[in-house]
Amino acid sequence: MTCWKDKRKVIKRYDITAEMYDERYKEEQGRKYCKALQHINIEDLVVLDVGCGSGLFFSEVAGKAKTVIGVDVSRKLLQKAKEKADTLGNVSVLQADADHLPFCDKFFDGNFAFTILQNMPRPNETLTELRRVVKTEGKMVVTGLKKAFPLNTFMDILEGSKLRIVTFVEDENVNCYVALLAA
Repeated sequence: MTCWKDKRKVIKRYDITAEMYDERYKEEQGRKYCKALQHINIEDLVVLDVGCGSGLFFSEVAGKAKTVIGVDVSRKLLQKAKEKADTLGNVSVLQADADHLPFCDKFFDGNFAFTILQNMPRPNETLTELRRVVKTEGKMVVTGLKKAFPLNTFMDILEGSKLRIVTFVEDENVNCYVALLAA
């Protein structure tokens, strides 16, 4: 029960900030996207954006990926994301919980989870669910908010996920650690 209460608080917080989300986070999120996309090729892939927020990432990947699916638990953020998705031909959005994704095993070529782990009651379980929906040869990009996770804690979470760390970026100009992972 505590997990759901924690998640409801997160949903409420993001529903409240939905109107100012882009203005508040666009620049910082852009830095994360740039770091992530330097280390992964998404050309013609089916990708998942978990915790897509208002859909800021869509414009970064829609021109390269075959299909982009964005999921988020915040209904109001998802409304913003849908507006962006509707202008792109290969992007769809769906309301879903990152711990219970409504997709078949090994469905996506890659997935991205920017700045969600600090909002999850059990980040290790979240990573297990993210791994479940990515193909065996697929890649995942996960970020960890530095103010929420000391480096050793974030590394423990990644290592506990049984995912292989392909690339790890710790840039002082980005407020998150950026990890490229393989199943």
